[in-house]
Amino acid sequence: MTMQKELEAFTNELWRELGDDAERLFAGQIDQARSYNIPEKRLSIGETAPNFSLPSATGKVVELRRLLDDGPVVLTFYRGGWCPYCNIQLRSYQRILKDLEELGAHLVAISPEAPDHTVETKDREELEFPVLSDMGNAVARQFGLVFPVSPDVLSMFQRWDIDLQKHNGVDGGELPVPGTYVIDEGGTIIFGQADVDYRRRAEPEEILDVLRTRAEL
Repeated sequence: MTMQKELEAFTNELWRELGDDAERLFAGQIDQARSYNIPEKRLSIGETAPNFSLPSATGKVVELRRLLDDGPVVLTFYRGGWCPYCNIQLRSYQRILKDLEELGAHLVAISPEAPDHTVETKDREELEFPVLSDMGNAVARQFGLVFPVSPDVLSMFQRWDIDLQKHNGVDGGELPVPGTYVIDEGGTIIFGQADVDYRRRAEPEEILDVLRTRAEL
């Protein structure tokens, strides 16, 4: 099963459990996010990725430029460990970690969650790659991925015991659009995928194909 098929199966089960009202609410949130023209704002192929330094779940500060000294970087932004779609994606990427490493690439995941929550995600999902904390979405904003969450959706999150302020350690209700990039050693983006529809993510095999093609050049 591809990751997208797994995401679709989860979506179908979720709407059966929550009902049509929840489905309509989240469809409205996706439409609202589209109104912020994320595709026009986000960094795209051929552009230079901004350097950053962020704390990891293990307390180490990770700098993009230093990772690039050793090879290309696969950088994925996710909403948080509370998001089941993100967890499906992170587990799928964990399964290809050895393939990525054989191709000389580093894998790094970034969320706006505070470090204690990134630790929970890393431990729960048994992730063997760096999981970084971008509190306030500073780095996600540089990539053009940040959008505000509607009050209705925030209220529904709270009914599910998802408190973004508690998870992210800051006021406000902003999230990053889930996005995945492949960045070469020179800092140039050679692959990018981001979609305000959080149910759509970059397939693991798609990322591997980009790196394999690059290795053949």
